[in-house]
Formats: sequence, structure tokens, C-alpha cells
Amino acid sequence: MEEILTLADLKVGESGVITGVEGENALRCRLLDMGLIPKTLVTVRKVAPAGDPIELRLRGYELTIRRGDARGITVLRERV
Repeated sequence: MEEILTLADLKVGESGVITGVEGENALRCRLLDMGLIPKTLVTVRKVAPAGDPIELRLRGYELTIRRGDARGITVLRERV
């Protein structure tokens, strides 16, 4: 069963494929420039103790973003 949710909803160790990136023009462009583009596989590696920021693994590197920004990125998670 597949499930669409936001990147902020994924738990540590979970992965998803990006389906969309929302946000204001400048923020959206910045996220896309960092490699957060549709059809990219993303894995949540770490979450700060307070829940913000979150560290992601994608395209062979780690990226840390704010949870608020992650809420604007939709992903497709496949449940086993």
C-alpha cells in the first residue's frame, strides 16, 4: 500500500520518493537547487532532540533542513 505524506511526517530510517515541492518562489527554488526534486529518493537519517531540524540522505549526500520547510515537500511512502 502506498501512502502520500510530507517529508516532515517520515520517521528516522524511513524513506520516500518526492512527489512535489511547494513554497514561496525563492524557497521553492532553493529547495530544488539543493536536490529536492520530484522522483528523488530521500531517507530521514536524524532528527534533532527538539524535532527541528531534520537530516536527510539523498543523491549521495546529507542535507539538513527545517521541519517547516519539510512540510512543503510531499513524498510517496510505500508500506510493506
